[in-house]
Amino acid sequence: MTAFAIVAALLIAAVCARLLPPLLKPAADAGADRRAANLAIFRDQLAELSRDRDAGLLAPADFASAEAELKKRLLDDVAEGEAAPAKPTPGAKRTAIALLVLVPLLGGLGYALLGTPRALDPAAREQRPQVTAAQIEGMVKTLSEKLKANPDNPEGWVMLARSYKVLGRYDDAAGAFAEAVKRVGENADLLADWAEAKAYAQQGFAGEPAKLLERALKADPQSPKVLLLAGAAAASQGQFARAADLWSKALPAAEPGSEEEATIKSAIEKARAQAAAAGKTPAKP
Repeated sequence: MTAFAIVAALLIAAVCARLLPPLLKPAADAGADRRAANLAIFRDQLAELSRDRDAGLLAPADFASAEAELKKRLLDDVAEGEAAPAKPTPGAKRTAIALLVLVPLLGGLGYALLGTPRALDPAAREQRPQVTAAQIEGMVKTLSEKLKANPDNPEGWVMLARSYKVLGRYDDAAGAFAEAVKRVGENADLLADWAEAKAYAQQGFAGEPAKLLERALKADPQSPKVLLLAGAAAASQGQFARAADLWSKALPAAEPGSEEEATIKSAIEKARAQAAAAGKTPAKP
């Protein structure tokens, strides 16, 4: 509730900051704004006259006459604006004070009447009905049936594949990713997701997952996601030097000082040590 109140207060302050300056601005500024608007109108009209002249719709003499008339009107307007002394806008300060008081008051009253104050109560939030596993399974089944009836929907296949992956149905996820790739083409991220699901299903990267990751590397050799998974596949097959090389290429994408960066660096060091122990010099980053 405290966080909500802070955010609401900041929003109200932002609204007041937007509304108050124009009311407190001297009236002379309004004259300047009017002159600027008139100048913009003059430019638009002059541009339109030029287009008509270039298109042959307006004779050169008529163009010169119309241009002179526009300039005269602009000069008259500027002279009139400069002659008028700046006058304070009556009641502007009172209006500003009224807004400063009424905006927070009306905002709070409006929320009390139209909003849901009980939603700020943690106990009330805990009483909301939760989506059950059976309901999730039902939604996934519905999506699967829709895709069987209308399979030409790559976004649907991606959604279904990721849903299966969350549910731990890795074989089904791999099949759905295969359908997505069939329709999208050699997309590096989708190939990597397909390889990962397949690796979970068979509990290892050997065989098809490794081949899929090679395809993903060809599609995008710089993708951090692909590089990390390909490194894991290489390490699982004892190719520690290659794993260190792939992970080193993925390292710059990690946020400096983050836990992810520390994890990747640790994996690189371990792979290099394993490569050295096996008598192979790991590739330098």
